[in-house]
Amino acid sequence: MDVIIGPLFWLLNTVITLYIWLLVAAAVLSWLVAFNVVNTHNRFIYMVGDFLYRITEPALRPIRRVLPTMGGIDLSPMVLILLLLFLQQVLARLYVNIAY
Repeated sequence: MDVIIGPLFWLLNTVITLYIWLLVAAAVLSWLVAFNVVNTHNRFIYMVGDFLYRITEPALRPIRRVLPTMGGIDLSPMVLILLLLFLQQVLARLYVNIAY
């Protein structure tokens, strides 16, 4: 049983960690675009921004509907990151309880 459960929990933990990094990258890129540090007319920057938007927006949209507007500050990535970290801790505790 541990032969399947251990790698499964590792894979879930890795996917959550990668998604957190994608959220951070999307937030940083949005700041860089907002302050005109990077130009979205550059094809590579546009493709990276579009990819990050398509990956992160489906998870952020429901949180944005619930959160009140904060005057141009988007707190939804931070809320989602906290939820994902909570999920990682739940999975870690669940794995410890199942494995031992």
